[in-house]
Amino acid sequence: MKRTEIKDALQMQEFDKEINVKGWVRNKRGSKNVAFIALNDGSTINNLQLVIDLNVIPEENLALMHTGASISATGNLVKSAGSGQSVEMNVTNIELIGAADPEKYPLQPKKHSLEFLREIAHLRFRTNTFSAIMRLRHAMVFGIHKFFNDRGFYNIHTPLITASDCEGAGEMFQVTTLDLNNLPKTEEGKIDFTQDFFGKATNLTVSGQLEGELAATAMGKIYTFGPTFRAENSNTSRHLAEFWMIEPEMAFYDINDNMDLAEDMLKFLIQYALDNCMDDLQFLSKRLQEEEKNKKAEEKSMELIEKLHFILENPFQRLTYTEAIDILKNSNYNKKGKFQYPVTGWGVDLQSEHERYLVEKHFKRPVILTDYPMEIKAFYMKQNEDGKTVRAMDVLFPGIGEIIGGSERETDLNKLLKRMDEVGIPQESMEWYLDTRRFGSVPHSGYGLGFERLMLFITGMGNIRDVIAFPRTPKNCEY
Repeated sequence: MKRTEIKDALQMQEFDKEINVKGWVRNKRGSKNVAFIALNDGSTINNLQLVIDLNVIPEENLALMHTGASISATGNLVKSAGSGQSVEMNVTNIELIGAADPEKYPLQPKKHSLEFLREIAHLRFRTNTFSAIMRLRHAMVFGIHKFFNDRGFYNIHTPLITASDCEGAGEMFQVTTLDLNNLPKTEEGKIDFTQDFFGKATNLTVSGQLEGELAATAMGKIYTFGPTFRAENSNTSRHLAEFWMIEPEMAFYDINDNMDLAEDMLKFLIQYALDNCMDDLQFLSKRLQEEEKNKKAEEKSMELIEKLHFILENPFQRLTYTEAIDILKNSNYNKKGKFQYPVTGWGVDLQSEHERYLVEKHFKRPVILTDYPMEIKAFYMKQNEDGKTVRAMDVLFPGIGEIIGGSERETDLNKLLKRMDEVGIPQESMEWYLDTRRFGSVPHSGYGLGFERLMLFITGMGNIRDVIAFPRTPKNCEY
C-alpha cells in the first residue's frame, strides 16, 4: 500500500478508507487494553495519534517501538475523541522498521536545551523546534526564488573560489593544494603561489556581488543565492563562518529603486511565511513565549506572529545617517549612558543597539538608513556630491538591527580608482571589474540579505547557530 504523508492524513475526511503511514515515534503511552503512539514523519509539526487495541495487536509486538524508533502502521482514520487533534488512526497492523535503544537515544520526550541540541546537531532535525525551522527555511528559499523569478530576474551562480576580496576586510579562508609541510618559496622567501592549483592565491568568497555586477550590466536584473564565508574569529550569537547570501544587482536602478525592491522583497517573504507555514510559526511563537515567561515585560520580545504583521503593516521609515546620528545623540538613552557604545557624533559606525533603538523605541517601525560616511563603507558605493557620504542603504528590523545592506554602485571610473587606492585594493587585480565602468557603464544598484539573519527574524530564534543545519563557527566544524 502506498504511504500517506501525515500532513495529508490529518486533513482527510474519508474515515472508512484504509491508509498506511510511516514515521518516527515521538512518544508512546498506554493502559491495560489500549496503547497510543504519537507518530511524526517530518511533513508537519503535528503528530498523528495511533490508537492500538491490545486485544488485536499484542503488547509484545510494540516492545521495541520506543521514542525514536521508525514504524509503519496501517489502519482507518476516525474522528478523534481527545483534544489536540481532529483525527486519529485505529491501527489494524503495525511493523517495526528501525529500533532505537531507549538507553542510548538522546532525544527523550522532554525539554532539551538548545546548547545540548547543538552538540547532537545530527539528530536535532527530529525535534519539533528544528523540524519547524527547517520547513520554514525551505519555504523562504522557495519564496526568494519565486519573488525574483516573478519580477523578471535571472539567477546567476557566482564563484565560491575567488582571487578578489569584495569587502576589502581580509577575513577570508584561503584555498590551496600546496603541501603545508613543504611550502614552495620565492627568492624573497614568500610563498610561491604560482605553483598552487590556480597559479595564484585564492580564497573562499565573502560575496558574489562583484561578479553579480558583471551579469547585471548585461542582463539587466540578476540575483545570486549561495554560500559565503568569512574567517572572522567571532563567537557571538549573530556570526557564522559559513552563511548564505541573497544578492540582487539591477542595472538602471538608483538608490530609491533599490530601497523599494528591498522593502517589497521582505514584505513578500514574510507574507509567504504567514500564508504557508502558520502551524510552524504558531509552534515557534508558543516556544518563544515559554522561553521568556520569567522575563520582565520590557525584556520580552514581541509575539512572533504579531512581529511579522508589524513589518507588513508599517511602511519603512527612510532617513539619512546624519539624521539618525542627531536622533541618537540627543536621545535620553544616549544622555543617560544606556548605550554600551555612546554616540559621540557624526562618523561613528552604528552598532546593533543604535539600530534597534531607532526601530523599536524612536520610530516603532522598520527603518532604512541612507547616505553613510564614505570612510565606514565599501569602496564600490557611489559617492555623493558632498564628497563625504555614499549612497548606501541599510534596512533595520526589530530584534535584529541590520538585515539588509546595499547601495547604488559607483560608476565614475576615476572616483572608483581613487577610492580603491585609498583602501589598498590593487587596480591590476580588478581590471575585469573596472571594465564594466569602461564599456557602456550605467547606473546600477544592489544589496545583500543575510539569509540566516532573515531566518532569525522569521523564527524568533535568538542564536544564528539554530537556524542553519550545520553551523560553522570558530573551533567548530562537525559533520
